[in-house]
Amino acid sequence: MAKFVFVTGGVCSGLGKGITASSIALLLKAKGYKVFMQKFDPYMNVDPGTMSPIQHGEVFVTSDGCETDLDLGHYERFIDEELNYTSNITNGKIYSSVIEKERRGDYLGATIQIVPHISNEIKNKIYEAASTSNADIVITEIGGTVGDIESSVMMESLRQFRLEQGRNNTCFVHTTLIPYLYGSNELKTKPTQNSVIELRRLGIQPDILVTRAPINLGDSIKKKIALFGSIPENNIIEAKDVPNVYQIPLNFHNQNIEELILNQFELKVTKSDLKYWEDLLHTVENLQGEVEIALVGKYIELEDAYLSVKEAIKASGYKYKTKVKINWIDSEVLEKKDANLKEIFKSSQGILVPGGFGSRGIEGKILACQYAREHKIPYLGICLGMQIAVIEFARHVCKLEDASSKEFDSMCQNPIIDLMVDQKSIVNKGGTLRLGNYECKIEKNTLAYEAYKQDIILERHRHRYEFNNEYRNTLEAKGMIFSGINPESSLVEIIELPKEMHPHFIASQFHPEFKSRPTKSHPLFDSFIKASMNYKNK
Repeated sequence: MAKFVFVTGGVCSGLGKGITASSIALLLKAKGYKVFMQKFDPYMNVDPGTMSPIQHGEVFVTSDGCETDLDLGHYERFIDEELNYTSNITNGKIYSSVIEKERRGDYLGATIQIVPHISNEIKNKIYEAASTSNADIVITEIGGTVGDIESSVMMESLRQFRLEQGRNNTCFVHTTLIPYLYGSNELKTKPTQNSVIELRRLGIQPDILVTRAPINLGDSIKKKIALFGSIPENNIIEAKDVPNVYQIPLNFHNQNIEELILNQFELKVTKSDLKYWEDLLHTVENLQGEVEIALVGKYIELEDAYLSVKEAIKASGYKYKTKVKINWIDSEVLEKKDANLKEIFKSSQGILVPGGFGSRGIEGKILACQYAREHKIPYLGICLGMQIAVIEFARHVCKLEDASSKEFDSMCQNPIIDLMVDQKSIVNKGGTLRLGNYECKIEKNTLAYEAYKQDIILERHRHRYEFNNEYRNTLEAKGMIFSGINPESSLVEIIELPKEMHPHFIASQFHPEFKSRPTKSHPLFDSFIKASMNYKNK
């Protein structure tokens, strides 16, 4: 029988519910328990797949092809476990499921209502996560803040869930803000008090409070919160601001948060195995040297749009005990007539073009790729970055001047990138991309094989357009190597240039960043960062 931890938030967003949930899961796993994680988002989209990255940040993709909230990336990076379709639940998904059942007649003529039909569906998703994962403990984060009208039915479902399962099988962890007023030079507890009151109005008494504050609370503040929140002082966990998120699990561990949870669950408290995480933190805090990577994108006003890429770059830096500085470059800036690419890239030792959709900023990305190729700067292309690489090569090396993608120019005469046949008849945009794990067979004696050191790999995808194999011979004749191919469909997965043409030029149709971990960096990012360090040294 699984146990359940629910992480809620109050006062405002951005307090770190996702990091709190991830840290709790990491600490429970370090005690020897099998953990699984979920995120409930209160918006009405079925999933974030069709949402703008500027509004919502990146879309993370699970191995089974579910498009999810970016917090799932935090989850996987912290606990190093693959999540699945039960890990990201939205109001849109819940309501769609209930309406579909009603149309089939599953409810036998009943009047469909928020309670019990919607609330039961939400509870079923929690139970489903437990059953599909076989986890000892499921940690579920509730998006938004307590009091939001959008999440009210989710909170009602959690109230019912505790009634069904009891206190020894459920634990509510509530994250709140303790602001510091610089005018009076004091911490204020009222926002936290009001947030707990709001949670109680919904029928939920929090078991643990995680308080976000810029400084230590002190005994008097904790006593006050404990009194007004009806919570033992020991159950108030301080989430003091830290320069590095990897410090947070250890901070929580030092306050025994996992033992509080296990004691409530009446589970055995074993010794924690956290040396690997302590080693990571020591590495991160003692990095030597620096390498700069130019990340050329079109959503750079919001770094969360490239969150997993950013974390993957940093993780490979950790492997080499090197700090990675990211030079964020707006691809549209490169398209301006007065853009000086030599000046823009002068301090960068590597150029990375990540994924994306749409035609805006595409020519700037092509210019960045061309600059990397011609100036022998290490290049890594991801998804769209691979498509950019083959278009640039086709135009400037193979002399196919109008080479492009059907995504950007439906009338182009040389569609190097095109839709697959089974994608051309698709009408719905949501959930119809090529998603999740696909096999890739790697050719030996290539840069890709040197990085992976194996013949068959599994990598996660999120795209609709593919390399057009009609042009493969043309590009191969000029030197391009197609080093990774899907064995079932013959679709191109990895392209690269031979070392006599370029010291390190490689790009993948899949998204390697989704499998990177801070303690276990990804082979393609490893190879790229190592090449960038060598470029700097030379």
